Amino acid sequence: MKFRKSLVAIPLSMSLILPATTTVSFAAEKPSVMTPAVELRTTLDHLLTEHAYLAVEAMRKGAEGAKDFDASAQALNANADDLAKAISSVYGDEAGKQFDTIWKNHIGYFVNYVKATGANDQAKKDEALKNLANYKNDFSKFLEKATGKRLEAASLAEGLQMHINQLIGAFDSYVAGDYDKAYKYEHEAMDHMGMVAKGLSNAITMQFPDKFNNTMAVTPAADLRSTLNHLLTEHAGLAVSAMQNGLDGSKDFQASADALAANTDALTKAISSVYGGDAGQQFKKMWSEHIGYFVDYTKAEAAGDQAKMDEAIKHLDNYRSEFSKFLGTATDGRVDPTEIANGLQTHVEQLTGALDNYKAGNYNKEYDQIREAYAHMLNPAKGLSAAFVDQFPDKFMGNMPSQMPKTGMGGTSQQHDQVPFEWILAGLFAAAGATTLALQKKKANQQ
Repeated sequence: MKFRKSLVAIPLSMSLILPATTTVSFAAEKPSVMTPAVELRTTLDHLLTEHAYLAVEAMRKGAEGAKDFDASAQALNANADDLAKAISSVYGDEAGKQFDTIWKNHIGYFVNYVKATGANDQAKKDEALKNLANYKNDFSKFLEKATGKRLEAASLAEGLQMHINQLIGAFDSYVAGDYDKAYKYEHEAMDHMGMVAKGLSNAITMQFPDKFNNTMAVTPAADLRSTLNHLLTEHAGLAVSAMQNGLDGSKDFQASADALAANTDALTKAISSVYGGDAGQQFKKMWSEHIGYFVDYTKAEAAGDQAKMDEAIKHLDNYRSEFSKFLGTATDGRVDPTEIANGLQTHVEQLTGALDNYKAGNYNKEYDQIREAYAHMLNPAKGLSAAFVDQFPDKFMGNMPSQMPKTGMGGTSQQHDQVPFEWILAGLFAAAGATTLALQKKKANQQ
């Protein structure tokens, strides 16, 4: 299971629009997570949830007056550029430019809110919120028109207001010192943008069916891949936040660590539901230990203790070996421990590299690695979900949607359907062997 960065970096023009002549064969009766429509949804999953994560981070950095605030803002704008390219690849350059203007304006309004909060200027805060309300209406009309009214402006506005409330709520809670609530809002904001990706990709694929080989963005298999996208990318984001907070001795360190621990608890519960309580506790022990090693690395970095940093890396190496063997045993040899360890090494290097550059003041490089770490997690999501669906196709033969939902932006009329955790982990453990074979074949074909 080689989680290689090169497999994540799919050009937006390819991931959003595959021509009808593309040589992709999907049996109509067999579910798949690797259709043109699901690739579109994954691209939007990636960029929209990353927007929420980077927006919260940039607003937090602004409140702190952090030295890497400019780099965080640049990363947020780079994400906006990628989103504009994605829209352009579907609707053309003019629509892409219009999107870019509206989208970056709304980022600016959030920045204005942060500045007004720092200046204790309620009038300016109210002005920023008013501008965000106007943006909400303008952007809703833009999307309604672009999708040929497959998404309705009123429902879009409802969902966009939720997005505004979540980001402002995360920031206000942080400023007020309610850090647990701040991280709860951040989680909700990222999850909400997954719903946006679901609705928008559904609209686009229904609008241009020939461009997506008449495949659907909303299927049980697509939902599985999307769920894994969200789970794994969020893990990367939370790990970065917790490590930076630990290095700085930030007041919100415990809240960020608790958010990461909640992720571990949910994962442990899922594993227990598949393999029983003993296996779940074995997993939790190893997973918690590896998080502890990242904490050890962070503490050593703060103290400038290279020996302790090296020791933490050694422990992480041992963890990679042990955890890979655990997965190999749990799946009765269906996954290759060496391949798993290679993917884990990339993850370790990205997280420690981001922290190293943060401490060294190489802030642009820091955010490059943060974005790489975030995107990297889409790789195992794709491989694992593909393997699971291939192994258990009957579990993903649900009916396709016959009409568009009334909202694409996560308003109250749309719920986020998620595949149960036990099926996610069953796929992760019982089907990852097929992932190894698929990636090996891909590598052989490229050579």
